[in-house]
Amino acid sequence: MWGILLRWAIVAAGLWVAAALVPGISFVSTGALLLAAAILGILNAVVRPVVVILTLPVTVVSLGLFLFVINAAMLKLTSAMVEGFTVASFWSAVFGSLVLSLASLVLNAFVNDRGGITRIQVDVRRG
Repeated sequence: MWGILLRWAIVAAGLWVAAALVPGISFVSTGALLLAAAILGILNAVVRPVVVILTLPVTVVSLGLFLFVINAAMLKLTSAMVEGFTVASFWSAVFGSLVLSLASLVLNAFVNDRGGITRIQVDVRRG
């Protein structure tokens, strides 16, 4: 249960970063941001895998770049479903999905497979 809530918070933080950095992405309240994170998580778990499989030939031909279009479509679909969360254009959705992916990648580095927070320890060896 904590793992789901932690990953939901990570997606919400990624959306917040995307809204702060990408013109055309905005939210009116924290509630709208949290609802958008929940809806985006559900869409990524249910709809996105089906779309990825259906568009697999295009994804292979484009060397995987079409996945950016799919991610942008999920973000744009989220904005259509959540009142108070806005993605203005396709390019805002593309850049927003890129920022969201990078923010999630960085934040998920601290989460283990069971959904707990992992401490990263770096050992420096002097030769």
